[in-house]
Amino acid sequence: MSIFSAMDVTASGLTVQRLRMDVISQNVANVNTTRTESGDPYKRKVILVQEATPSFQEVLQSQMTNQPTTSGVKATAIVEDSRPFVKVYDPGHPDANAEGYVNMPNVNIIEEMTNMISASRAYEANVTVLNGTKGMAMKALEIGK
Repeated sequence: MSIFSAMDVTASGLTVQRLRMDVISQNVANVNTTRTESGDPYKRKVILVQEATPSFQEVLQSQMTNQPTTSGVKATAIVEDSRPFVKVYDPGHPDANAEGYVNMPNVNIIEEMTNMISASRAYEANVTVLNGTKGMAMKALEIGK
């Protein structure tokens, strides 16, 4: 594994965690949205993450150098959470039904905060790996002086 492939893997992790934070912030921003363009309450969104498959060039190079292939992660899709909406009794709300209940988004603010802390910690871990890799590269350059 070269230093640059380690940086590529870390960069993919940073990209996915940034996207995850974007989706979480969108969920938190819409925690009280009872009507979207479709007329339904906002549905919580989640990103799907999977291991990135290495390119043909990376596989070929790994076979030629007898080094294992490295791959990062990638976000494959942003999907809506299928959990049901939360019914809240609020007869004065403009979106209340005849019985006085309002369908609220299926966003749990505690769950979103927990996911935000997890994404933040993963982002920090990727930055730490990137800084470590960069430090190793700088030390390697100093050897050549």
